[in-house]
Amino acid sequence: MAPWSGALKDGLAKHREITISVTGRKSGRTISVPVWFVLDGENLYLLPVQGTDTQWYKNVLKRPSIRVDAGSAKGEFKVVPLTDGKQVSSVVEKFRDKYGAKDVEKYYSKFDVAVLATIE
Repeated sequence: MAPWSGALKDGLAKHREITISVTGRKSGRTISVPVWFVLDGENLYLLPVQGTDTQWYKNVLKRPSIRVDAGSAKGEFKVVPLTDGKQVSSVVEKFRDKYGAKDVEKYYSKFDVAVLATIE
């Protein structure tokens, strides 16, 4: 795994929302969506708002890489789905800690999967 660039870590530290770009599983086109995230050490966690029904999540199952834009900082990440209940619960708690339990419950409808993104 390549080391994180300082600019990317700084960009992630400054933003509450990032844009991820994925490759469409059917269209092959680049699709960009704003998402919330949690940075924990070298791990970047994403929580699909509709769990396994989330379109960007379905796309990364086919092509497990994303581009992250955090302001002017950008990075390429490989992604691994986390489907173990304990792992998903841990990520959900990290999101609740960062964004507040009320907002997580308001915007997220299904907690059956999380995503771990690591620098390529």
